[in-house]
Amino acid sequence: MKRFMDEDFLLNSELAEDLYHEYAEKLPIIDYHTHIPVRDIAENRQYHNLSEALVDNPVARRLMRGNGVPEKYITGGEATARDRFQYFAEALEKAAGNPLYTWVHLILRRVFDCRYILSAATADEVWTHCEEKIRDGSVTARSLLADGHVEVLFTADNPEDTLKWHRMLREEGYPVKILPVMHPDAALDIANPEWGNYMLYDLGQTADVDITTMRDVREALAKRIDYFDAMGCRTADHGFPRIVYREAEEYELDDIVGRVVHSKGAPSQEEVEKYQTALLRFLGKQYADHGWVMQIHYGILHDVNQAMKAKLGTGAGFDCISSSSNGEGLAKLLDLLSREEALPRMIISSMNPADEIVIGAILGAFQAAEPGHLQLGPSWWVNQTPAGIRRQFAAMASLGILGTGVGFATDMRSVMFWPCHEYYRRILCDYLADLANQGLYPADQDALGTLIRNVCYENIKSFFHIVKI
Repeated sequence: MKRFMDEDFLLNSELAEDLYHEYAEKLPIIDYHTHIPVRDIAENRQYHNLSEALVDNPVARRLMRGNGVPEKYITGGEATARDRFQYFAEALEKAAGNPLYTWVHLILRRVFDCRYILSAATADEVWTHCEEKIRDGSVTARSLLADGHVEVLFTADNPEDTLKWHRMLREEGYPVKILPVMHPDAALDIANPEWGNYMLYDLGQTADVDITTMRDVREALAKRIDYFDAMGCRTADHGFPRIVYREAEEYELDDIVGRVVHSKGAPSQEEVEKYQTALLRFLGKQYADHGWVMQIHYGILHDVNQAMKAKLGTGAGFDCISSSSNGEGLAKLLDLLSREEALPRMIISSMNPADEIVIGAILGAFQAAEPGHLQLGPSWWVNQTPAGIRRQFAAMASLGILGTGVGFATDMRSVMFWPCHEYYRRILCDYLADLANQGLYPADQDALGTLIRNVCYENIKSFFHIVKI
């Protein structure tokens, strides 16, 4: 029986141990999908206590709600930081098998050199141990990135953002490359009652375009893409409940945009699909022209608990996986871009792991003359467990080429979570060692080591066209 999280945890053979410690352990980190506020890095945010570091995020709060903690003690301000940490420790103690259990203990060990096992009984000892390091001011956003050997970090930014914090970091010569990622979801979400105001007063005014037609929408986004490109952007990310495809004439699109932007009628579902198809077509071409990666993730429903959204706002831990899937829509979109010779490099994900085989099979029909041009992305929530990550490896290997993959991204909102990359790399090494131990791949450590380095580092640099720092 293995000791809890010893130096070889998640590594179940001698070969797996050798692969991890020899080839994966010290690789730099490139995280291409996060929601880390760039301001935290520009201003070098300092963490003041463990609740701020580990508890005040949607994932931890969701765990506490699952343990029956009243909301007033989670987000309502009726509990001190120390009390919130106690509630969190009580919930985490019961969360056997939850990836958060492993991540938290990885963070305690790698960031705070704390080897206590967190529970209701040990919460005070853990708090006191970590407080000593926090008190000296050394737990900051930049120190965390340096300690984690993070080389490149992508952030999430709206098209109307000025990117002033990115500019500040660039002018300062900050050694970690912090790159913006455009998230045009608000422009795509024409069914949102606030879409018209957003297009007129946020996107439109920033781009200096009076948006009344589909052409205006394209012009405004094209201007912002050019701006983001000049600021080092390499990719754009798009989230949907489901992938749709419905073609339309330009006059139909003008009518839809003009009517909705001026609040003269909500769009029908058919009109939503026509508009989103046209816009994805345009964006795909733009990304191909700029050499960007187009990330699409679907199968997600945001803020399904409307009562809690009204109290806490969006992104507070009330998203869920959708059962809807439309392989035909994805295939038609890729076919359209392919016929127009405008198929960008892409990462396609569904939050529902049941869609992985469908996505992988579709991508195999459109691969271009470049290794791994189209990538099967992870089902973020489900594929963050050892079993989920292994399922994705199996899907990638059976439907494509695992060695052309672009590794792992955390989808996290804090620089505190860089040890999640260690978690992924250990599982990758164990998966490859299993293949070799079963006689399904040669037990050639150099060949396996090269594959590991490529998947965890080199492929990502190449895929996102990252110039070496």
